[in-house]
Amino acid sequence: MKFCLLEKNENNIFQLTFNRPEVHNAFNEEMIAELIDLFGQLKETNECRCLVVKANGPSFCAGADLNWMKKMKDYGEEKNIQDAKALCQLFLQLNSLPMPTVGLIRGNALGGGVGIVSCLDFVLSSPEVEFGLTEVRLGLIPAVISPFVMSKIGETHARAYFSTGLRFNANDAKQMGLIHQISSANEFDQTAQKIISQISQTAPLASKMAKALAFKISELKRSGQDDSSIHEYTYKTIAKVRTGKEAQEGMSSLLEKRKPNWPL
Repeated sequence: MKFCLLEKNENNIFQLTFNRPEVHNAFNEEMIAELIDLFGQLKETNECRCLVVKANGPSFCAGADLNWMKKMKDYGEEKNIQDAKALCQLFLQLNSLPMPTVGLIRGNALGGGVGIVSCLDFVLSSPEVEFGLTEVRLGLIPAVISPFVMSKIGETHARAYFSTGLRFNANDAKQMGLIHQISSANEFDQTAQKIISQISQTAPLASKMAKALAFKISELKRSGQDDSSIHEYTYKTIAKVRTGKEAQEGMSSLLEKRKPNWPL
């Protein structure tokens, strides 16, 4: 890959690193296409137990690359739609990955960078990081990323930061639900490793099914399903899961006081 690095450890934890530090890991059309292709491949593989997303350089992601924006300035409506649709596909692909995704944020995330953070399941940030939905400073709006950001931070915070372009710190981001944990610089790597190690101990299929469960319950609620229908879905789902190989191995290992040997 040209703009990103991908590594895999012995526990099938994949690590994706944005690698355009000279432009603060900002997106251009090539990087977007590269990530769409990568996420599409990860979606189809059973190898990846967890995807960890991080970045080289002083910034996590500064949103749109300036040279890309120069080209966009002269695009007509049709080309603008194609371009924005590709960006939308990037966030859709990341957001819908079946395996757990973890973000390690050690540099500022602005615009589309906040979009990436919003699509990750668990986010660890260092305390000095600044976040910002700064599109309005350029006469733009965070349209493509808005569904993903609002799913994380809700309407009240979206209205506050979409319309003002104000930056906010890691504590604010944690309070509004954009990130989940803050770790100091001298403990960051150790904390990250602890999180990844704990994920490595989970049952691979159960992790994916649990993530899918969260999406499904939200979908049922949005569609107006009543509580009894939702509860029926949940007890039928767990009844089916209990008979699966992973659940049988997990319960056996607990009773036998040993580490589980998860089936492939």
